[in-house]
Amino acid sequence: MKRHGTRRPAGVLLALTAACGLLLTGCSGDEDSGAQRSDASYGGGSHDMQPPPAPEGSNRYEGGEQESREGAPEPGRLSTFALDVDTASYGYARRTLDEGRLPDPSTVRPEEFVNSFRQDYPRPDGDGFTVTVDGARTDEEDWSLVRVGLATRTAEADGERPPAALTFVIDISGSMGEPGRLDLAQEALGTMTGQLRDDDSVALVTFSDEAETVLPMTRLDGNRGEIHDAIDGLEPTDSTNLGAGVGTGYETAVEGLRKGATNRVVLVSDALANTGETEADAILERIAKSRREHGITLFGVGVGSDYGDALMEQLADRGDGHTVYVSDEEDAREVFCKELPRNIELTARDAKAQVAFDPETIAEFRLVGYDNRRVADEDFRDDRVDGGEVGPGHTVTALYAVRTRAGAEGHLATATVRWLDPDSRAPHEETGDLETDGLEESVWRARPRLTVTATAAYFADALRSPGHRDSALPGAPGLGELSERAGSLAARTEDADVRELAEAIRTADRLD
Repeated sequence: MKRHGTRRPAGVLLALTAACGLLLTGCSGDEDSGAQRSDASYGGGSHDMQPPPAPEGSNRYEGGEQESREGAPEPGRLSTFALDVDTASYGYARRTLDEGRLPDPSTVRPEEFVNSFRQDYPRPDGDGFTVTVDGARTDEEDWSLVRVGLATRTAEADGERPPAALTFVIDISGSMGEPGRLDLAQEALGTMTGQLRDDDSVALVTFSDEAETVLPMTRLDGNRGEIHDAIDGLEPTDSTNLGAGVGTGYETAVEGLRKGATNRVVLVSDALANTGETEADAILERIAKSRREHGITLFGVGVGSDYGDALMEQLADRGDGHTVYVSDEEDAREVFCKELPRNIELTARDAKAQVAFDPETIAEFRLVGYDNRRVADEDFRDDRVDGGEVGPGHTVTALYAVRTRAGAEGHLATATVRWLDPDSRAPHEETGDLETDGLEESVWRARPRLTVTATAAYFADALRSPGHRDSALPGAPGLGELSERAGSLAARTEDADVRELAEAIRTADRLD
């Protein structure tokens, strides 16, 4: 059974493909993430595939080994998207359910549910990715779930990472006075300041109706007391000019830019913008130059029961970063004291994935989620087109609903990930394959982590289609059955995160 494989294309081929890049058409990032859901919301709808005439030799698409687009797969065989490690949608859904409400379907992004859970993919020795492709059959005839898993190397010990230059942009508008917003951020920032290294630097920008640099870029060494005082002195006031905050934050980050360090803007907000620029495109246009020229990434931290989910997600995605949501002290400690300090550096820029499905064995497929991260297939090797930024210790999972042809055997799909080295901007690729005998017989009896992935995806699917009136995933169980299966899975894995998932599903079932 073949689950995992990688191939490294020759450097000269990468140079050739980069040199003959096609016309830039860009990501479909400005699609409305809150659009009314249908099957089209899962990867652009169902891709029906007709088997092509048999060419001379093998008709398999060999990922990074082709020298040009000549002989590339026909349209309809490919699925291409920018990598995304966001998890905010799942965190916000759990917060909403805890408050006794079902989340708004427009805030449910399935890929963020799936990527909220630990995976078991092998890790590479150096920078870059491993590619794992596996899957399992569902209860619906001929339909399977295929998982594409990408993993970066394990994060270095704290002393071995490069220094960090972090500009915290803190929302102090009136809405942040609600318990669990500014107070939560202050406590977490204070704890994190005590854990950062002496050679790290932080700056502090606040915003309400206007923005102010409270603390310029300051080394931790000998200045921790000053930094703690600045954090403790934050108080909520006035309205939310998010655009001014982000703009001033990037100006402060550029002024305090440190060569050889990881320069990042960390936005902490409920993203309820009501003054100044309130659209992601307009806000990002103000900071486009500093973002591109200096490579400063944006890390969005969402807080609050009322939360501008769509705006924060767009800012993070188009700001070359990612977003998380914190609802309590435990979440805040995990984000500020573990995740952010440990994963400050980047191992890949503009990372994209492309999956080529074999029309001899696959009749139909659709990608689960990644609605705002789709990339035109012909732009996969155009390195001017935005991808995703990924750091060490991360995994990225994409799930496909796939209908196989009756009795088909052999090759199913080849997944390729392409990324740029964060320093040299040199392109690299890795690939992995899946054969029909790599599909497990039941998604519920598959390897535990594959079953966790399927359970999270089915949960997101149910929340996006109340009553299963418009379910997009094959073999989708009702919430009651899913709750029972999740409970058994939690016992099987002894994983606290899976236990929380089971509890969230039980709550949704009760509310539904």
